[in-house]
Amino acid sequence: MEKTTGHDIVTGRQRNESRFPNWDELTNGGRRYYRIIKGRVKGSARYVKEVDADENTVQIVQEIYDDAGNLVGIHQKFPEDTGHIEIGRSEDDV
Repeated sequence: MEKTTGHDIVTGRQRNESRFPNWDELTNGGRRYYRIIKGRVKGSARYVKEVDADENTVQIVQEIYDDAGNLVGIHQKFPEDTGHIEIGRSEDDV
């Protein structure tokens, strides 16, 4: 297995920063990147990518929100695609 070099970390970090305009620093040295995309008709999706201190991807999740900002669904895409899981129903769906 190849070791990650400092140059690879900078390159990976730059790539993640260009794709995800927001991030939180984690206590383990990693980061949680995210971006929010407005829905075509309603609501929004927040894409979250968590990486370790070497910028290796740990998890990618899509969170679905209704117009009121309530989390209504989640879809883990990595490390295992779990499919869409409904969290709750918005009043618009009733």
